[in-house]
Amino acid sequence: MRLRRGLRLGLVAALLASVLAPLGGAPASAVTLPAGFQEQVVFSGLDQPTNIEFAPDGRVFVAEKGGRIKVYADLADPTPTVFADLSTNVHNQWDRGLLGLALPANFPADPWVYVLYTYDAPPGRTAPVWNDTCGDANNGRCVVTGRLSRLRASGDVMTGTEQVLISDWCQQYPSHSVGDLRFGADGMLYATAGDGASFSAIDYGQLGNPVNPCADPPGGTMTPPTAEGGALRAQDVRSAADPTGLDGAVLRLDPATGAAAPGNPAIDAADPNTRRIVGYGTRNPYRFTIRPGTNEIWLGDVGWNSWEEVNRIVDPRAGVSNLGWPCYEGAARTGSYDNANLNLCETLYTGAGQTPPYYAYHHGAEVVPGENCGSGGDAVSGLAFYPGSGGSYPATYAGALFFADYSRGCIWAMRPSSPGGLPDPANLQAFGQAAAGPVDLAIGPGAELYYADLTGGTVRRIRYFPGNQPPTAVINATPTSGPAPLDVTFDGTGSTDPDPADAGRLSYRWDFTSDGTVDATTPTATFRYPSAGRHTATLTVTDTLGVSASSSVTIQPGNAAPTALLESPAVGTTWQVGDRLSFAGRATDPQQGSLPPSALRWKLRMEHCESVGNCHTHHLQEWAGVASGSFVAPDHEYPSYLELELTATDAQGLSNTVVRRLDPRTVDLTFASDPQGLRLTVGATTGTAPFTRTVIVGSTNTVSAPSPQTVGGVPYSFTGWSDEGAATHVLTAPATAATYTATYAGAAGCGTTAFYTCGTATGRPWVPADTVLPLTGDDAVTQVTLPFPVPFFAETYRTAWVSGNGFLSFTDPGGPQPGNTVLPAAGAPNAALYPFWDDLWGRADSSVRIGVTGTAPNRRFVVEWRDSGMYGSSSARISFEALIAENGEIVFNYRDLNSSGRERGDSATVGIENPAGTLALPYSVNHPALADGTSVVFRPVASPPFVADRGERRQSPILDRRPR
Repeated sequence: MRLRRGLRLGLVAALLASVLAPLGGAPASAVTLPAGFQEQVVFSGLDQPTNIEFAPDGRVFVAEKGGRIKVYADLADPTPTVFADLSTNVHNQWDRGLLGLALPANFPADPWVYVLYTYDAPPGRTAPVWNDTCGDANNGRCVVTGRLSRLRASGDVMTGTEQVLISDWCQQYPSHSVGDLRFGADGMLYATAGDGASFSAIDYGQLGNPVNPCADPPGGTMTPPTAEGGALRAQDVRSAADPTGLDGAVLRLDPATGAAAPGNPAIDAADPNTRRIVGYGTRNPYRFTIRPGTNEIWLGDVGWNSWEEVNRIVDPRAGVSNLGWPCYEGAARTGSYDNANLNLCETLYTGAGQTPPYYAYHHGAEVVPGENCGSGGDAVSGLAFYPGSGGSYPATYAGALFFADYSRGCIWAMRPSSPGGLPDPANLQAFGQAAAGPVDLAIGPGAELYYADLTGGTVRRIRYFPGNQPPTAVINATPTSGPAPLDVTFDGTGSTDPDPADAGRLSYRWDFTSDGTVDATTPTATFRYPSAGRHTATLTVTDTLGVSASSSVTIQPGNAAPTALLESPAVGTTWQVGDRLSFAGRATDPQQGSLPPSALRWKLRMEHCESVGNCHTHHLQEWAGVASGSFVAPDHEYPSYLELELTATDAQGLSNTVVRRLDPRTVDLTFASDPQGLRLTVGATTGTAPFTRTVIVGSTNTVSAPSPQTVGGVPYSFTGWSDEGAATHVLTAPATAATYTATYAGAAGCGTTAFYTCGTATGRPWVPADTVLPLTGDDAVTQVTLPFPVPFFAETYRTAWVSGNGFLSFTDPGGPQPGNTVLPAAGAPNAALYPFWDDLWGRADSSVRIGVTGTAPNRRFVVEWRDSGMYGSSSARISFEALIAENGEIVFNYRDLNSSGRERGDSATVGIENPAGTLALPYSVNHPALADGTSVVFRPVASPPFVADRGERRQSPILDRRPR
């Protein structure tokens, strides 16, 4: 340790100049960084910064989501100049706003500042239309567009008028908006944008009122399989019969005109937008970067239900890359869009497929095992490449790709595994854990990583100190305002230093009135402010090598904070989609009395949760200078809730904030299949029916019944929904619980397993049984003792359970189980014979009987369902039986069946199933395949032939021996 500190002393002279004065901004202590790194706040007081760009002349440009661009003279400039204010044109609501910003490499000699933003008007109209307050931006009717423009710089301000290069990007929903801008090494301008589609439902262009407001092809109301709207806009370049849109695409442009750049792979196409596109199939490519010295595009695509992607377009001039969305998410098919059977996806699955992501991480998994990153959603955001050489970070970061997730609050480093190599997904490091809302990353002066903090309104940088690291000064002051004289207790014990040799050895200097005088030198102190005023109290902490850091707090004796009163909506107010909620509030101040509406600011946000309590934030809307107003409750998936925030600020800048949580009214919707066990899709998730989803009342939910499906080797075809909707259609959630059932028919036929073969036979004799079981009425089941050991799927049984609902199980089925299902199915019953599994009724003239025929070793156990009724019918009667031979052969016989309909099995399961419910040999499910005199025969593989009883006609048990 002594030798190490001696080496530090040798570095101190070189470090002091850079550490003491030009650090710029306050240290930020919440983030966890690797040893030797520290985060510092460079700029603060910004309003939702989205993008940062460093000019070659040292200036720093920052875009704010609402439409303003601010420019700082350098990193030490505390007061920016407003370069341009585009807020009249910018639609700032939900995830829409001014998101893209870029400067040419030789700026300001090339004096243009490029911007990409959501334009506050639908196609063909002029902003402002919505004025950032579209009543319900997520109802599919608040349609906007995107705009790419360039602004001429004259010093620190824009001169002349905005030059619009592209107006396009029809966006129906308030996420997946425009994206990012970058210049490549080739001097061309690259741009990205999202699909503008719903993030709650499967969106193929069928949503909104009127539907399809973006006029997606083929036009009008969208229906599968020909629909090409909604998220399918990201595949629009593949539908050559109509004009190409730019949603969900990556563009390579001539920066002077916005036209396709020379050398683009589709430069000879007739459509001007097709010529611009070098990549497509993206959902929300919010941020991308260019690998230094190349034109490689590395973009982060925000995922839906499962995967966040980092995609790589190796050479945008070599070919047009299809990144797959919405047909693919991650490297796999997107189940919900696959199940909707859309032509644009189905032809992709059978054709060239997608360009898979370079790296993807799952929403349910850590990126780096053991990391301390937040949860509550996923949204891959900023990306930046560290220089391959000459940087100030350790050599292991040379050529690394830094990428961030705004929702997780984390920054990772994907480092090459060999010098000069590509970033290696196997060499990932959790670099910045618990970072502050990172939405844009950039490598700035000193080859240091900078990021924009959307929620905190700051720009931060991460510095590396190879020797002595500076301390972090932390002040806790109580109170910071109140009547004069004001006694304030100051506590600096939260200050830290990352160097072990400095732990507990910091020195403290307090200046309570900003007059340059040291007022105290202890970790804690008390100071009296005798009269009203505004003072800055500063704490400077210094380590043992003389390196210092400071932090300040504002003290206002003679002034007390106002009190904000949120009067409506009342505590406990709930909402459903489409409700208009009014809000009202006021504020009082001890010095000023009642504050005017100009002192009030409202914020509405949606807490979007992957599970209850596991949420991230969407900023929906703001109102400034009003005491009341209203908003429309948005359409959104559940779990989620709204938060309404009121902040009151007095004339001296003291504020008070109150927040009201507004929970939605929910309803449980059950989705079932007939038969049970088939897979259905609701929104982004696919499950095995039946299952229940909790949704918000009034919400839009897209449901799909995939067809055909194959379960247990049997194909099933969709025949209808209980609400008479198409196979894929939209449900508006009702106020009360409901069940929606998709009915399927399974094709009849026999097959083979490792244990049994199946076939049909005619002319088999009916074998009556005499012993009547106590199975009457509805849903009865009873246990019986078998007359001989019965072999079944490599097990042997001595007891069985017989159900009035047409099946026999060798294990306890847990009840009569009236609902038939596909086979196999893990749920009970298992180890079962299903001669006619349906919801049956034991009427007065019905009976279930058992009996035994033959002698050992050729006995048969007979279970006969005689004249069974059917639930819901007063006239239907059927008879059927199961014959179980001592050698394991099983025969189902039928008689007294009608020529069509339910008696022939159009709501029944026929087959056999193993004990685990993992292997079965079904003959038919919900298919009218049964007939009088036709037997279904299951013969154990390699079993000896059955010897008929006397009086029975000897015949082959399996007549259908065609290969299956």
